[in-house]
Amino acid sequence: MQDESSNDEGGGGLFDTEPGRTTGRRRKREPATPLQRALGLLARREHSRKELTTKLTSRGLDAREVEAAVDKLADAGWQDDNRFAESVVRNRTGSGYGPIHIRAELRMHGLDDDAIAAALDTFEGSWVENARDLVTRRYGNAIHDDIAVRRKAADTLMRRGFSGDVVRAATRFDPDDSFGC
Repeated sequence: MQDESSNDEGGGGLFDTEPGRTTGRRRKREPATPLQRALGLLARREHSRKELTTKLTSRGLDAREVEAAVDKLADAGWQDDNRFAESVVRNRTGSGYGPIHIRAELRMHGLDDDAIAAALDTFEGSWVENARDLVTRRYGNAIHDDIAVRRKAADTLMRRGFSGDVVRAATRFDPDDSFGC
C-alpha cells in the first residue's frame, strides 16, 4: 500500500503550503517593497547610496520611499559607502587599475573626496608594483628591448588611471635589477 503523502500527482507533499494544491501552479506574489528590493540588491554585492537609490527609482518606485528604505538599511549597517569604496578599491587594484581611474569611479558613485581618500589609503600595495605587474602580464620582458612596446605599455597604464611618474617608473625598469623604485 502506497502512502498518500508520497503521491506526486495530487499534492499533499512535504513542501505544499495548501493541502490539495498541485505543484504546477504558482502563487501570485505581492510586489516587493522598496526595502525588500534594496536588501535584495545589497545581498548580491555592495552598492553606494547613490547607486542603490538610482536603481530603485529607475524601476518605478517612489523616491521618498526609496530614500527612507536606503536610510533604514544604512542605519542597520546593510549599506555603507565606506565599505563600498573599500570594496571598489580592492577590486579595481586587483584588476590592474590605478588611483586616477578608481577616484573617478568612486566620484561617479556619489562619494565625497574624504571618503575617496580614506578608501584609497586602504590600498596597502605599491602603485608602481601594481603597474609593473600589469605591464609584465601584458607585454612580458619585451618591453625592455623595444621602444614601441614600451610606448604601448605606457599608453595602457595611462588609460588605466596611473600617474605619469608611476608610468615612467613601471616602464623603465630592469627585472634583473634587485632594487626597485
